[in-house]
Amino acid sequence: MTENFPDFIPGLELSRRFYFEAVRPVLDADFPGLRHSAALIGAGSEVLGFDTEMSADHHWGPRAMLFLPEEDFAHCHAAIRETLRWKLPHKFLGYPTNFGEPDPDDKGVQLLRATESGPVNHRVECMTIAGFFRHYLEFDINAEIQPADWLSFGEQKLRSIVASAVFHDDLGLADVRARFAYYPRDVWLYMLASGWQRIGQEEHLMWRAGHVGDEIGSALIASRLVRDAMRLCFLMERQYAPYPKWFGTAFMRLAAGPELAPLLQRVLRSEAYQARGEALAAVYESLAVKHNALGITAPLATVCSHFWSRPFLVIWGDRFADALLAQISDPAVRRLARGGPIGAIDQFSDSTDLKHSEWRLAVRGIYIR
Repeated sequence: MTENFPDFIPGLELSRRFYFEAVRPVLDADFPGLRHSAALIGAGSEVLGFDTEMSADHHWGPRAMLFLPEEDFAHCHAAIRETLRWKLPHKFLGYPTNFGEPDPDDKGVQLLRATESGPVNHRVECMTIAGFFRHYLEFDINAEIQPADWLSFGEQKLRSIVASAVFHDDLGLADVRARFAYYPRDVWLYMLASGWQRIGQEEHLMWRAGHVGDEIGSALIASRLVRDAMRLCFLMERQYAPYPKWFGTAFMRLAAGPELAPLLQRVLRSEAYQARGEALAAVYESLAVKHNALGITAPLATVCSHFWSRPFLVIWGDRFADALLAQISDPAVRRLARGGPIGAIDQFSDSTDLKHSEWRLAVRGIYIR
């Protein structure tokens, strides 16, 4: 951060205080009785609670989101923005409240820019609840959330909705947010099965690649299996996984994180496929124990064995997938599993662009059978 800025304050706390101490007094004075909700929800590392001083290099600072009733938005939002431009303080807790214009050469990034007079180019954004979810998820909050919707929502976005902070709520924003708290049971079972299926598909291939001297290929497959194992842990603990920048950080906050991290690091650091495979086998066995502890299926064997006649240690991930799929009762989810469970968008695709809201309806179509 710039040397003129104060010591770092986590963005959620900064925004909470900014709303109550700077924004709310203006609303009470100039728009008395205005029904609204206020929050920090959606994009931003601060919403997830992972922001640091480095986060100030893009879009970070005192900001808040105001949600207005549908019937008031059209004739109120411009007046609210303009009033705040002139009545917000130029600094709040030592931070400028003024943001520079979007940088066209840096994906529209806005940075804090100190000012002492004139209007403030603030980031108190006005919107409606329905408009936010339509833009952020390409979803109509008046509709029921179908299995195809759950599977086409990016987990990063779901996590950022659940992790958000609601400061004031006349309009029921918290109730809408609660609808996205976590996957319905049968969707969850399908995703768990898909995670185990991915392990079953590649666990022996890591060994085979190494066995023919392809250590790079073996290591690459192993790294994919590490990620699949970590994703299973998020699912088992019913936590949405964030996108790659915070994936490892969030994993270490899971109950399984500190336990499995040394084994996962051994997999990633091993230069020989035998050591890498032995560490992965220990990971699988730990996951198998955790699976049985969930009590979803009949207990399954938790010790790795050889892949048929080959000396490759595997847990037979497809056994877990089949057992989980057998527990699904929702006909729509059962139909999805026919032909093999591919899982949710984050399980079968690494593409960041494919997880943008503009693509969601097309991705959703994959699950309509």
